[in-house]
Amino acid sequence: MKALIFGIGGFVGRYLTQELQANGYTVAGTDMMPSLNLKDVEYFQGDLLDYEFVSGLVNKVKPDAIINLAAISSVGASWKIPQTTVQVNLVGALNILEAVDKGPNGPKVMFIGSSEEYIPIDGAIKEDATLCANNPYGISKVAQEQFCNSYRERYGMKIYYVRPFNHTGIGQRDSFVLPSFCKQAASIEAAGEPGKIMVGNLSAKRDFSDVRDIVRAYRMILQSDDDSKIYNVASGKAYGLDEMLNYIVSLCSVDVKVEVDQERFRPVDTPIVLGDNSAIKEDLGWEPQYSIFDTLKDMYEYYLKNEQT
Repeated sequence: MKALIFGIGGFVGRYLTQELQANGYTVAGTDMMPSLNLKDVEYFQGDLLDYEFVSGLVNKVKPDAIINLAAISSVGASWKIPQTTVQVNLVGALNILEAVDKGPNGPKVMFIGSSEEYIPIDGAIKEDATLCANNPYGISKVAQEQFCNSYRERYGMKIYYVRPFNHTGIGQRDSFVLPSFCKQAASIEAAGEPGKIMVGNLSAKRDFSDVRDIVRAYRMILQSDDDSKIYNVASGKAYGLDEMLNYIVSLCSVDVKVEVDQERFRPVDTPIVLGDNSAIKEDLGWEPQYSIFDTLKDMYEYYLKNEQT
């Protein structure tokens, strides 16, 4: 089996590459960077918004499976660049759909949605919950999903769609909340004297998974028979940001103060986001293998090692 990953150079792309290679896939990939240090990967530099490039690449690689990870993936960023968000997340997806439809070999295709597609509720969110995104990122993902459904029905394409909830791990940018906490704590510990961690609003509860669990779910879904079944990929547990921060601080041997930075503070519109993962567990036998607290410890130790070298 040969897989082609769009957005292979991103945080999730590197983990998905390893997951696929460990399970017998040959991997090719594309991104905007001139080159990537990825072992045993056939790499192509290019722009997802260039249809001729996308079409030519699909025809050249002739993959058995395509996974699209290329996206503007931050809600905050999507508000700053809504036009670009729609272009990358929607027009980019359409370029892949069109290239596959007009291509010769009809590979499986996987597109990544988001928990941001759902209308917020107090309890665990199941796959049949109402889709009602309220930000440019979520709206672009809802539109992407609708196009996937239409192409599947109209052209008989094998299109898989998933809705992952929050996920993190070593290598995620520290502009995201948990890597930011871990990096700040590790920097204080490495300095060997008391310090401050600057935070925003800690009142939210979120369902975080380890990225390694996420990519294993992607592979298992891609290898399943029913491409019309949409799955949540989530840990099924929600923890407060304050609880996760307290755990990170507990890893430090020096005194760490927590201080709210007003520039980081944002009102929390959704107090809790929790995914119901019963469908993927029952249908495919997927289970999370990592606790978010194990992941936080790994991230903290990674930053600590890098602070000291």
